[in-house]
Amino acid sequence: MSVAASFVADVPKASAGYWRKLLITTILMIAIMMQSLDATIVNVALPHMQASLNATPDQIAWVITSFIVANGIAMAATGGVAAQVGRTRLFVIALAGFTFVSVLCGIAQTLPEMVIFRLLQGIFAAPLVPLAQAIILDIHEPHEVGRAMSLWSAGMIGGLVFGPTLGGYLTDEFSWRWCFYINLPVGIVAVLAAVALIPASQTEARRFDWSGFAYLALALGCLQLGLDRGQQNGWLESTELKIEMTLALFGLYMFVVHSATTKNPFLDPSMFRDRNLMLSLPVHAVVGLLMMGASLLWPQMVQVELNYPVLTAGWVLAPRAFGMVAGMTLYGAISNRVDPRPIVVFGLLVFGGTMYTMSGWSLMVGDGPIIAMGILQGVGMGLAFSPMNVLTFATLSSQSRTEATVLTSVVRTIGGSAGVSILVSQLVRFTQTNHAHLGEYMTRFRHLQTLHLPSGVIGRIMLNANITHEAGMVAYINLFRELAILCILTVPLVFSMRRGQKTTSPDMAAH
Repeated sequence: MSVAASFVADVPKASAGYWRKLLITTILMIAIMMQSLDATIVNVALPHMQASLNATPDQIAWVITSFIVANGIAMAATGGVAAQVGRTRLFVIALAGFTFVSVLCGIAQTLPEMVIFRLLQGIFAAPLVPLAQAIILDIHEPHEVGRAMSLWSAGMIGGLVFGPTLGGYLTDEFSWRWCFYINLPVGIVAVLAAVALIPASQTEARRFDWSGFAYLALALGCLQLGLDRGQQNGWLESTELKIEMTLALFGLYMFVVHSATTKNPFLDPSMFRDRNLMLSLPVHAVVGLLMMGASLLWPQMVQVELNYPVLTAGWVLAPRAFGMVAGMTLYGAISNRVDPRPIVVFGLLVFGGTMYTMSGWSLMVGDGPIIAMGILQGVGMGLAFSPMNVLTFATLSSQSRTEATVLTSVVRTIGGSAGVSILVSQLVRFTQTNHAHLGEYMTRFRHLQTLHLPSGVIGRIMLNANITHEAGMVAYINLFRELAILCILTVPLVFSMRRGQKTTSPDMAAH
């Protein structure tokens, strides 16, 4: 027993239990915020990293791709490894490794070094989110899960939202390397606190299914690579993409066949009989798409189309995070008294409503509407994300929690990655189509005079730039409308889930 555990044992049970749970939840929230921050903080620093590492635009993209691919593959193995070494021990090892490799990323001098270190960072980051969720579910009573999941969600989504803003500030004020160095002091404190406070978990004498993991890793890795590189390679016109998709399908097929015929499959087949878990998987994929898609589209739109400087764009979009915190706090306060299903639906409809409103914007939109829609969108996502996690595990046995959290995290990651790839592809396609459509109505004489542009070649170049600018904004409008429709299509899945056992807090039960 640790020193902290011995101390807590001497404190009256009611106060010790409450404060210890609060501290452990805070530690877990910090850890997952570090992980989610690193998924987006580097995005705004890529141009600076490209110059420093002497890389081309295609090569520097591997800084992002290597982390995503390694994270997705390693996350799939979290359940099996945690069963053998214990959830708490694996969590501490992953957190310490993530902190150490973050420093290596900061001191990298060449592109190959950076790609290798980002691969390692993705591997160590993979267990943090699913294990943090599983530990939270273990240490809290059923009536406390709603509030605990709100804190967990705040750490997960807060990192994604604040990542670009923090990355832009650190890059402008210091260097892109501080996007990685910032993890060192926070990581050291979190590791020490985790060792002292988080109780040790049991291990299982269970054989790890390396064959099943290999097939699933092949499927996930090839799918991620294909989605990340599809746009720059021309999608189905690319031989590379055809090979990657063929290998992904082969890996998935072999994984299903192997899991159905082996005695000790990689994933526990009993959890796939849980109705809530199975219905939640497509919802988690959509939530991942909405979170990552919004995090991608908003910064690009305000910087590229509305010409906001990077720091200004970050501050204008930051209120979305406060909206998420407000939504999660609201759900945490009412989680014991309401059915989570209508809360999830209401959150999705609010999110979709903001997207539909944004589909009516133009290049003349001001700061006020951007901030207002950001806050409302954050509230919607906060109300949808936390109760969705409660619903997912409402009817699932505790023995299946680790593997189920891993599965939902993988699905959410794949959904976000696939969504980003699809949205980027559609953004390019919509921009080209809109440019061609708008160009049909332009004449070099009338519109040069209307826009007060000079005549000749220079005027025509400036006119084309204006058309491209307008076409890009219309492309974002088209994507916003598609995301609004996607939110509505997800609603029936949520109402098809079971509420689970209604829980009541001890205070309420006493009355």
